[in-house]
Amino acid sequence: MFENLTDRLEGVFKKLRGHGKLSEENISEALREVRGALLEADVNFKVAKDFIAGITAKAIGREVSKSLSPGQQIIKIVHEELVELLGGTAQQIKLDGRQPVVIMMAGLQGSGKTTTSGKLAKQLKEKGRRPYLVPADIYRPAAIEQLQVLGSRLEVPVHPSTAATRPVDICRQAMSEAALKNYDTLIIDTAGRLHVDEMLMNELKEIQAAIPLTEILFVADAMTGQDAVTVADKFNSDLEITGIILTKMEGDARGGAALSIKNITGKPIKFVGVGEGLDALEIFHPERVASRILGMGDILTLIEKAEAVVDKNEAERIAKKLKRNQFTLEDFLDQIQQIKKMGSLEKILDMVPGINKLRQLKDVPKPDERELIKTEAIIRSMTGKERKNHLIINPSRRMRIAAGSGTTVGDVNRVLKSYSEMLKMMKKISGKPGAMSGIKRRKLPKGMKRN
Repeated sequence: MFENLTDRLEGVFKKLRGHGKLSEENISEALREVRGALLEADVNFKVAKDFIAGITAKAIGREVSKSLSPGQQIIKIVHEELVELLGGTAQQIKLDGRQPVVIMMAGLQGSGKTTTSGKLAKQLKEKGRRPYLVPADIYRPAAIEQLQVLGSRLEVPVHPSTAATRPVDICRQAMSEAALKNYDTLIIDTAGRLHVDEMLMNELKEIQAAIPLTEILFVADAMTGQDAVTVADKFNSDLEITGIILTKMEGDARGGAALSIKNITGKPIKFVGVGEGLDALEIFHPERVASRILGMGDILTLIEKAEAVVDKNEAERIAKKLKRNQFTLEDFLDQIQQIKKMGSLEKILDMVPGINKLRQLKDVPKPDERELIKTEAIIRSMTGKERKNHLIINPSRRMRIAAGSGTTVGDVNRVLKSYSEMLKMMKKISGKPGAMSGIKRRKLPKGMKRN
């Protein structure tokens, strides 16, 4: 999402590196460009103005560190201000106190409330909660059925709402059902409109008055930019929302909503939707997002994603096989599956520090998801014996594998060559003292914490 903004900011900082020291003149010149980059990214005009004023005050009034260059000084200050602009620290939903916890999802039609309700239910279930999905949108065709389908996929109970029942009565009934069946978290999927209107707000206020809500989460489509910020401000003034979920953050929006919405509403972004899959909902970490905007990557999220999909026992098993030179094509296939669980290659690379600089170089190949799919198809077209011993794959077998996978013999040869080279590399590594001694939970850099 922030790729264009990142490119613009990196250009500004590159110019500053040519200066020997910070001065009011070069700071002012750099910040004019930063302001232009923010406005181009659809950041609210007042937010951009205040942001630059904050950086200016810090940059001009700060003693220059001998260990940092002028460019690094400005990057450090901009990072600090970005973190503050985005909310400071990650804010999670409240799950303690009065039970059941009741979360009302609000927002305009098309913002992704229903799907996000399912994603949130999945995340809470994985934390040991007992969520109960409540369809309270009686207007949009098939809205109730959509949530029922999601609940079925997630194995999460869904309240048997009907379009003939008033939304506030659906919520009351759901509260009674939760008490009977000991559900500890209600997620209410409310109706939306194409625009803010009195009927919508009155309906939400009626639910708010009748049900002890723990959270009112405003779901906003990040692709709509400043319109999302304006609507969020209206919902907040009428309902006093407790947090924001930005959807479609994986799209090509300029990022203005994410950078403006906390400042305008005073309410934190709690989650972001980063894809269509039901696991594509992430806690919003201001510091990590600020680092990604400035091209510093997001190693902590990358580590968390890896830890979420890699089974510790399986990792140790693979490490032992590598050490003994017993890593087969079957194991290679398993590793491809693990990578796919982490998300798209493009999103994974976005978290790697300095990736934007690498992308600017000529002749650097772009990650191609199709190559992973092709490799997977080729290995799946092999027999069990071939996967365990690649040396038996002769020319006739290669022709059969290519035909079975819908690829060419050249593709099969490339996969086998990549696998063979990987084995050689692992053999060299395993010969070094202390290498491949098993995979342990990595310590994070000093000062960093897991969430």
